[in-house]
Amino acid sequence: MFSWVNNEQGGRNKDGEMYQTVTEGLQQLYTKKILPLEETYLFHDFHSPALEAADFQSKPMVLLVGQYSTGKTTFIRYLLEQDFPGMRIGPEPTTDGFIAVMYGENEGVVPGNALVVDPKKPFRKLNAFGNSFLNRLICSQIPNQVLRGISIIDTPGILSGEKQRISRGYDFSEVLRWFGERVDRIILLFDAHKLDISDEFSEAIKAFRGQDDKIRVVLNKADQVDSQQLMRVYGALMWSLGKVINTPEVVRVYLGSFWAKPLRNTENRRLFEAETQDLFKDIQGLPRNAALRKLNDLIKRARLAKVHAYIISYLKKEMPSLFGKEKKKEELIMRLPEIYTILQREHHISAGDFPNVVKMQEQLQHYDFSKFPSLKMKLIESVDKMLANKISGLMTMIRDEESKAPPAMVSGGAFEGSQDGPFGQGYGEGISAGSDCDDWIVSHDKHKYDEIFYSLNPINGKISGVNAKKEMMSSRLPNTVLGKIWKLADCDKDGMLDDEEFALAQHLIKVKLEGYELPSELPQHLVPPAHRKNEVADILYNHDAD
Repeated sequence: MFSWVNNEQGGRNKDGEMYQTVTEGLQQLYTKKILPLEETYLFHDFHSPALEAADFQSKPMVLLVGQYSTGKTTFIRYLLEQDFPGMRIGPEPTTDGFIAVMYGENEGVVPGNALVVDPKKPFRKLNAFGNSFLNRLICSQIPNQVLRGISIIDTPGILSGEKQRISRGYDFSEVLRWFGERVDRIILLFDAHKLDISDEFSEAIKAFRGQDDKIRVVLNKADQVDSQQLMRVYGALMWSLGKVINTPEVVRVYLGSFWAKPLRNTENRRLFEAETQDLFKDIQGLPRNAALRKLNDLIKRARLAKVHAYIISYLKKEMPSLFGKEKKKEELIMRLPEIYTILQREHHISAGDFPNVVKMQEQLQHYDFSKFPSLKMKLIESVDKMLANKISGLMTMIRDEESKAPPAMVSGGAFEGSQDGPFGQGYGEGISAGSDCDDWIVSHDKHKYDEIFYSLNPINGKISGVNAKKEMMSSRLPNTVLGKIWKLADCDKDGMLDDEEFALAQHLIKVKLEGYELPSELPQHLVPPAHRKNEVADILYNHDAD
């Protein structure tokens, strides 16, 4: 997709390495600079398994998370516009496992144990969660156009009430955290009638901490309630999310009914269509941003690996050489928040780069600190040099290559033709209204506009800008908008308006007041009839002149 060949030293970088693609460049930087640091300080035991080639080469992935019966599987079917192997839809908890819906020339299902040994798939490290999880993991492959651009991960319906007390047999939150680190988009689905965030759902959302930029929220089945109820439901959802997602920014929420069935309440149809198109644009842009997302995740991982190395080496340094090791270990674990503060000051590290202190304390209980490695500055400096020199160059080349050959957007399924024909967003509305009519659409209300026009005392069939201003300002639109309307309506640029130009100005005010945007240039179908060029007359005139 991209190529990154540095011009230094005949297409090689300072280390003599040649990167044919951005993916290859990221993979080599990780393998040669970050992985040695991770392996030395047991990073994979504490945080995340090592990355493999498939993690860098895989298509963008979308992870769907939500309580049972919120429409996760139906949402996938809505995007693909076809069934997929392993699909089960029902009001009860039907999806009891993880389904990776991916592109494949031959339709079929790959069970979990076979999936995690496939080096071409980015799921090999899921093997660590054991058979209890792998028995609930499948890969559903179908030759669908949408899946050429993205892969979709369907998850088990999150339980509530007494059901959430039933053990799944594997660490559900840890599995979600593993996926959250590797996917490009996390979509949390809510039902308009099911807004409560259960304990298990709360733990699932907390597993995505640090991945807040990837999270989007879909309020599904929004057509099941009327406008007043929808307003209350939206407010309740934002209140519930605010207690769980601890970020100062408001998470993006899309409203709609994401299935191919008639809307129950059509009063918000325009809103649902606009929200659907916004969500589609977000998903369609994932391939374009995939390389930057992988680069961003690699930087986050490198920073965490550095901090982890400082923590481990500090604990090693504080351990006694002979006696009192266990007592000192307990003391250091209790002092971990204080140690974090010391390391922040000593190495000028941001507090946000440190791992969760409570989780770190729990994990440290199982290790002998005296066996930890001491600080090796060469490994740290190698990562620092990579962040300072290599990443910026790679980022620049990503942009250059994208401008030359932008990656294809997600297409097919529900994305196909959604903006074509008379059912495209905004077709026949606002400024485009009347574009496919023979008559001038402004003429429908011109008799009303004429009454106002002639009350403004026109001279020689035109009113001055001063008189027009008084009437136009009664709309209460700001001067910047009215100034734009004036420029569009004054077709002959004489600083005055005739009856047709005034009617056009009133029509544009009406369009703006209804919530639509104004064009930068007046569309041909809105040009007043008296101001349209007569091409036949122009040809005859030019011929006579000759």
